[in-house]
Amino acid sequence: MKFKDTIFNIKSNAEFEAIALEVFKFQFKNNRVYRSFCDLLYKHPSDVKYIADIPFLPIQFFKSREVLSSTAPIQKTFSSSGTTGSITSKHLITDLKLYEESYLKAFKHFYGNIEDYVVLALLPSYLERDGSSLIYMVNDLIEKSNRTESGFYLNNLEELASTLKMLEAKQQKTLLIGVSFALLDLVEAYQLNLEHTTIMETGGMKGRRKEIIRQELHQILKTGFNVNQIHSEYGMTELLSQAYSKGNGIFECPPWMKILTRDTEDALTIQQPNKTGGINVIDLANLNSCSFIATQDLGKVNENGEFEIIGRFDNSDIRGCNLMAL
Repeated sequence: MKFKDTIFNIKSNAEFEAIALEVFKFQFKNNRVYRSFCDLLYKHPSDVKYIADIPFLPIQFFKSREVLSSTAPIQKTFSSSGTTGSITSKHLITDLKLYEESYLKAFKHFYGNIEDYVVLALLPSYLERDGSSLIYMVNDLIEKSNRTESGFYLNNLEELASTLKMLEAKQQKTLLIGVSFALLDLVEAYQLNLEHTTIMETGGMKGRRKEIIRQELHQILKTGFNVNQIHSEYGMTELLSQAYSKGNGIFECPPWMKILTRDTEDALTIQQPNKTGGINVIDLANLNSCSFIATQDLGKVNENGEFEIIGRFDNSDIRGCNLMAL
């Protein structure tokens, strides 16, 4: 793949835009689903001069079509969670190395070397089903940390609390990544002082608790863990990259990912910064599927490209790795 060596070495906005336009041409040519969508909009590569001209494929296509820009064999299928009987999204992966490079380089970009951390994962709802891209990533981070203390926790909160206290006593740098309802269960059962631990929530109550706004969730977790900030991860089945927030719900993308917002009344219009709109994602790691996706999330992007998630479209199903709605 000619882009593989370039996307993870992007150094500027100009480089990003140039590579994104090349990826668009490649996917227009090689992705039948995306090509059909562009044809319906009468958008041809000759019409696309800037990122804002690129058509963004509605994320729902991952539920009903095989979104592929490659003829290579499928190595893995990631699927979203969903209520019983609902149709889930499927992301067909022809190159797992691309996904691995994306999340490992993103983690290093935001947090440094994984070998410096013990990784503790409290992700019961994800462990209870197959096909989670988040479990694949976290499992690899656990292995790459090369620490005997690293591992997954299902419902054994007492053991997790004990491990956290032991690691704190050793002043060991630790990452605790968890789904919101399980982190709430932990702080309700145990009072912890986590000076050397980064707490990262992946969003969502998964039907286990009443949905609450992020500010309220973070306040409860900050008090319960006695920390200044709660970190967050923004990712989904249909993406091979993640954005991270180090606090206050403000997310930052790795250099090969970009967030734009579209007008809620006119889906083809890209908005200026600081306006609430539908979240459009450019994920250049999605080389072999589609890099240009219109999500069902609502949010706002600032001039620096940082963004916040405000909620979801009313007519959309709450599911998967999406963050909590207001």
